[in-house]
Amino acid sequence: MRNALGIEDLRYHDLRREGASRLFEAGYSIEEVAQVTGHRNLNILWQVYTQLFPHKLHDKTLAE
Repeated sequence: MRNALGIEDLRYHDLRREGASRLFEAGYSIEEVAQVTGHRNLNILWQVYTQLFPHKLHDKTLAE
């Protein structure tokens, strides 16, 4: 399918990351996202995805 669309650099990892990003945007917890994506190490998820959504961490801090 990707070849038919002319996409040369799409990898499984790209799709996994996009899916995880959307779950975080929808408000799922890190544990829930790990269950879906199969990540065994929550630190990896934490390091990668908190960089994508730093404003959400800031918003949580303000709400407390």
